[in-house]
Amino acid sequence: MSDLFGKRIVIAGGSGFLGLAMAESFISAGASVSLLSRSVPKGDGVWSHHVWDARTIGPWTDVLDNADAVVNLVGRTVNCIKTPDHQDEILRSRVESTQVLGAAMRNVTSPPPVWVQMSTAHLYGDPPSLVCSESSAEGIGFAPTIARAWEAAFAENLLPKQRGVVMRTSFVIGRDRGAGGGALATLGMLARVGLGGRVGSGTQGMSWIHEADLIRLFAKAITDNTMSGAYIASSPNPVSQVEFMRTLRQAIKMPIGLPAYEWMVRIGARLILRTDPELALYGRYVVSERLASAGFEFQYPKLEPALCDLYE
Repeated sequence: MSDLFGKRIVIAGGSGFLGLAMAESFISAGASVSLLSRSVPKGDGVWSHHVWDARTIGPWTDVLDNADAVVNLVGRTVNCIKTPDHQDEILRSRVESTQVLGAAMRNVTSPPPVWVQMSTAHLYGDPPSLVCSESSAEGIGFAPTIARAWEAAFAENLLPKQRGVVMRTSFVIGRDRGAGGGALATLGMLARVGLGGRVGSGTQGMSWIHEADLIRLFAKAITDNTMSGAYIASSPNPVSQVEFMRTLRQAIKMPIGLPAYEWMVRIGARLILRTDPELALYGRYVVSERLASAGFEFQYPKLEPALCDLYE
């Protein structure tokens, strides 16, 4: 990531575990980073922070002027019960933040020449065994609809002279930095109490990417002028749910992993974890065709070394 040295980068939605990890890495590479978020991030980072509501133009707009790149990670978590209100906010948080970033960049003298946009591999739905790539058919249902709206908002708001890169991201496994460790923290907790076994059929796909590789991929998108359009941001080695949890148990040295039948998940996810049971019962296998063409090499292409690194 040495090509980031001296660059000014704005990260929208930078107060979560991924945004903070990205900011730390970019700063270590010699970049200056400005975070846009509703609340001040925890920690003692050397980034600058600017408050925004991700919906309206405000004083934060000035930070975009003369920046070298903007990264948009904004999106309400999908780790929740999908009530109508939650579904509405999941959609609006993604679309409205993208729209207001576009509006803000049209209002500054020198907007960033590169815009790297988070999206989701949920775009491809939940095919039971098919391995999807960038050229695969899109899925149907709530999650693919959100993904299409998100990417459509990006396409509509990308400036004519901007280079735009979309990252259709899979399950990001990362460390807890005081902002929550993402879904891996929940899976790790379940595994530690002996509940990290097969869920449902156990054959549902778990496509994943180590946070270090995702950050390196965003850095490459910022600095590599040949990258443009949509890429699947996922390890080249997706696994089944039962294999993922077996490997996770090995990483945390838990020999027992009790299985959970579908009916148990549908009850327990809602009543105990307060989340959508379909996040555990369904999944997808995705592998990028375009990343290989772009010359990107994964530091953690296999799951076992990736989890061992995170749980050392």
